Amino acid sequence: MDTKESKTPEEEKEHLTNERKPENYAASKPEKQPEAQKPAGGMQKILPLIIIGVGILVVALLFFGGAD
Repeated sequence: MDTKESKTPEEEKEHLTNERKPENYAASKPEKQPEAQKPAGGMQKILPLIIIGVGILVVALLFFGGAD
């Protein structure tokens, strides 16, 4: 027996909007928080360099190691 409550698409959308929004959304002013204003940290800048370096290392090992 199915006991789930059936909702219209509008009710479902309103429910999801209310679930995602914090209770004190109006008072928190997320756009004025300093964490939201500063750019991304160093990890986002270093990660592509690490990936490229590992890729070059793998290619070098395959090239030089596979030439037995």
